[in-house]
Amino acid sequence: MHKYKGYIGTYTKGESKGIYCFTLNTDEKKIEDIKVAAELGNPTYLAISSDNRFLYSIVKDGENGGVAAFSINETGELSFINQQLSPGAPPCYISADDKNQYLFSANYHKGIVESHLLNRNDGSILPAASTIKHQGRGPDPRQDKARCHYSRFTPDGKVLAVIDLGIDALITYQVHDDATLTKVKLLPLKAGSGPRHLEFHPNVRFAYLLTELSSEVIVLDYENGRFSEKQYISTIPEDFKENNQCSAIHISSDGRFVYAGNRGHNSIAVFSVNQGTGELSFIENTSTEGDWPRDFALDPSEKFIVAANQESGNLVLFARDEDSGRLTLMESDIAVPQPVCVKFLHD
Repeated sequence: MHKYKGYIGTYTKGESKGIYCFTLNTDEKKIEDIKVAAELGNPTYLAISSDNRFLYSIVKDGENGGVAAFSINETGELSFINQQLSPGAPPCYISADDKNQYLFSANYHKGIVESHLLNRNDGSILPAASTIKHQGRGPDPRQDKARCHYSRFTPDGKVLAVIDLGIDALITYQVHDDATLTKVKLLPLKAGSGPRHLEFHPNVRFAYLLTELSSEVIVLDYENGRFSEKQYISTIPEDFKENNQCSAIHISSDGRFVYAGNRGHNSIAVFSVNQGTGELSFIENTSTEGDWPRDFALDPSEKFIVAANQESGNLVLFARDEDSGRLTLMESDIAVPQPVCVKFLHD
């Protein structure tokens, strides 16, 4: 029997208690054993270390926000290790590098990117090594100031890629051994597009950047720490004129299909990838059977996708056709309050 352990980050402004865990039973094609894994405030985004020993989370504690570390035991339960907090709103994105040396966060409200060293023995987070505040604005009302939304090492380990929704930019930083950051280059993107999240093709020559405000995927060429724009393609039908804000973007490990979440249209857009150029072709939009799909994840077998609808408070399970990329609904009535982020333990 194949079972995979997953975790859900949430907003705790309603009924949610914190981080939830669940089991995906791939034989029976259903989600089981949903329970609270750790109680804490607004653990909206999560990252799991490459060796599955540690889980890192966003945290809000009173008037302070920051990042928290947990150990993962053999049954998947979480034990609190430590946290690093600072005054004001918490970050919105968190990531750890593959060697579990560094932790990075992006803060939408403060417009800052922050880096920490990690203790590789016990997984604890050291105080911030760099806190860099972006400056600027964009043409959209939500772009009144810099609004950092993503910070993650490129797969080749060359640079830290940081996306700022407020200033329509992809900014790269060099990461030094002590986790301090030095700015390398700023790539300006289409004004008002509101870039949000980034995903790399497994060949590391192409990357896919999802825009929140213009509902597009930007296809990028990547080489030796440098990005360049190649294609813009919409995630929603041309005749959809209501509010839509893109959320998460993910790619299958064979590099053949890209998936992008639409909040408003309430769908996942499916694209096929030209393996020679990296460019995308639209396949279909699949309804997420709920309201405001904030995130989704391919399970370790990649035969399934689990999506999280924040406003309707439900997880949705899809079967994924590995040949066509298309999604088929399996379950949609899995209650989790205010779900934001979905992460699986690595296989």
